[in-house]
Amino acid sequence: MSDTPTGLFIGQSDANAPETLLFNRANRHGVVAGATGTGKTVTLQIMAQGFSDAGVPVFCSDVKGDLSGICQPGTPNEKLTARAESMGLTLTPRAAPTVFWDLYGQKGHPIRTTVSEIGPVLMARMLNLNEVQEGVLTVVFHVADKEGLLLLDLGDLRSLLVYVGENADRIGREVGNVAPASVAAIQRALLQLEQEGGAAFFGEPALRLEDMIRVGLDGRGQVNVLDSTRLMNSPRLYAAFLLWLLSELFEQLPEVGDPDKPRLVFFFDEAHLLFNDAPKALLEKVEQVVRLIRSKGVGVYFVTQNPADIPDTVLAQLGNRVQHALRAYTPSDQKGLRAASQSFRVNPAFDTAEAIQALGVGEALVSLLDEKGAPTVVARTKIRPPDSRLGPATDAERAAVMAASPVRGVYDQAVNRESAEEILAARHAASDQAAAQAKAQADAAKAAEAQAKLDAKAAAAQAKEQAREQARVARAPAAPRRSTRETPIESLTKSVLRTAGSTLTRELLRGVLGGLKRR
Repeated sequence: MSDTPTGLFIGQSDANAPETLLFNRANRHGVVAGATGTGKTVTLQIMAQGFSDAGVPVFCSDVKGDLSGICQPGTPNEKLTARAESMGLTLTPRAAPTVFWDLYGQKGHPIRTTVSEIGPVLMARMLNLNEVQEGVLTVVFHVADKEGLLLLDLGDLRSLLVYVGENADRIGREVGNVAPASVAAIQRALLQLEQEGGAAFFGEPALRLEDMIRVGLDGRGQVNVLDSTRLMNSPRLYAAFLLWLLSELFEQLPEVGDPDKPRLVFFFDEAHLLFNDAPKALLEKVEQVVRLIRSKGVGVYFVTQNPADIPDTVLAQLGNRVQHALRAYTPSDQKGLRAASQSFRVNPAFDTAEAIQALGVGEALVSLLDEKGAPTVVARTKIRPPDSRLGPATDAERAAVMAASPVRGVYDQAVNRESAEEILAARHAASDQAAAQAKAQADAAKAAEAQAKLDAKAAAAQAKEQAREQARVARAPAAPRRSTRETPIESLTKSVLRTAGSTLTRELLRGVLGGLKRR
């Protein structure tokens, strides 16, 4: 038994009947559940390669690293060969056409998108914001749209948060209160996201869906493997990224109804991370996407430990179900076991709850949709062996696959074009320059005014001094006129001098004349 033109061979039931997933019912979604170590990843690998062989592109996340072996041909051992022979299956070891992706660009081609494409709801989920902080983040996105500011990376978002904080009063009057405390909380959450390596996810060139939805010349669909070994350390980022990718598929792909086979099959591993502590708005978004993306030709398969991890509104949309073993050691485990067993169409040959606990590795309870879209009776099934390798690919094998990738060099180098951060920085620079010029002009005017005041003060002081001098001169007394009248002393002096002069003159004359006479 092998894959048929109409369906994917999952395994063989206890009744020796093939369990085949019909391609024209594959877009009705499904779930692969089971405890750790029961074979979920192998089932995912078998389904991914089966869809690829049928010409259906696949996207799946590699949480533990062992799914990377799908890029290498299998080397079946005696046990796997015997199991295949018991099913009438001939194993043909071959690799699936694989493209590796990695948000951090280490073990695959980088995947990027812009902050604007993520939107405030998913960004709030990534940052673990409360309702008030999410409201402020929505305001930030509104301001970006209104002012034509591109939000490409986290640097743009941080710059815009600073801008909104600085203009909170003006923006608050237009769209509501913007609390500085909320802005600060968002900035701290951004810092934490950056420390977790989330900054690598935001930027350009952004992922084009066409690069994932490829079919090769050999007619096989491309298997896109997202390396999530590091990404799982940031579960909110992991869940938000996968939900974003689903949303992009929903928004960009055209309606096709129920095609003969899906356009893309999407495996959401560790699906419980998407729903843990998810707000109501996000759950409604997931339910809407899962419900409506079927008409886009996309099949979504959640991979988780227990179907109870998935909300009932979403679980009701999943028609194809593969349930590996569950262990019920605690009351909550027993509750999950009952929920899992009750989700199947009853098989009178066995008790579903007991069968789930008794399943071995590589066995599962399987219920798939038939041609009429109704679930088949649950069957205990041995899962078929894969054609590709069980176990991880080596670093050298991964590097060789990446070197031959059809998207090699397309996303490897980040591009940083002008966006909100650069525009706001230019505005700040222009504002600072204008402020500096205005300050310089004001300082010059102030200095000129001060000098004019000093000059005026000096002139006033000089004028005052001149006026004071003129007043002093004007007030000085005139020199007294000499009197023509003689004082008694002057009269006595003159009289004595006349008498002395007369006597002296007379004596001189006598002397002269007397001498003359004697001669």
